[in-house]
Amino acid sequence: MTDANSNPATLVTAALLVIGDEILSGRTKDKNIGYIAEYLTAVGIDLMEVRVVGDEESAIVDALNALRHRYTYVFTTGGIGPTHDDITADCVAKAFGVSIDVDPRALAILEERVAATGSHMNEARLRMTRIPKGADLVLNKVSGAPGIWIGNVIVMAGVPSIMQAMLDEVAPKLKTGVRMLSETVLANAREGDIGSQLGEIAKANPDVAIGSYPFFDPQHGPNTNVVLRARDASKLAVAKRAVEEMLVRVVGAQTSGA
Repeated sequence: MTDANSNPATLVTAALLVIGDEILSGRTKDKNIGYIAEYLTAVGIDLMEVRVVGDEESAIVDALNALRHRYTYVFTTGGIGPTHDDITADCVAKAFGVSIDVDPRALAILEERVAATGSHMNEARLRMTRIPKGADLVLNKVSGAPGIWIGNVIVMAGVPSIMQAMLDEVAPKLKTGVRMLSETVLANAREGDIGSQLGEIAKANPDVAIGSYPFFDPQHGPNTNVVLRARDASKLAVAKRAVEEMLVRVVGAQTSGA
């Protein structure tokens, strides 16, 4: 990620639109949401919303139009393959009100790929060269067929290895903000025993997001991880110290039987 694209004063946000009947039916287990969320967080982009829609034109177009006006970027996964139900590119064109046709750049890429693999160009593969007018291509080093970048919408494949390659391609060109910092504190207490105290700390530290995540420790029973997130390292440190001091008081009181 290039520092030139980073603007500490700006909050850069994103949404992810996952497209495909196979996701909604459960036939395909999504592996992209978590990867994209971690990737964007690491470069200073806040993933604010994830939607999953089927292969239905109106649902895709409506979601695209809602999300692209709300967030800095919209990433989509799925629906850009060679089959009849791969309609994402057409839906993107419709959402932006532009035409779509075979793109000479995409065609050249696919023809080179087809020649290299000893296959042949057919109607199905030709579908993957149709690009909305005015869009840039997102290069795909894995299988050749490019993704699409138009406006603030970045259209990627659903196959995880291809999506990851496409994300690597666009990452250096993305605007980014200040990266979110995170600290985790092991509470050694049940979530219910520290909930009120964490609420008070959160109220006193409005620039720090504080979450509690209970889990079962096979050796010691119910326990809780307290996760603190902030963009300001000093504010994060103050809140973490408050949590640690509170836990000393609570755990100490429980140990003494008070």
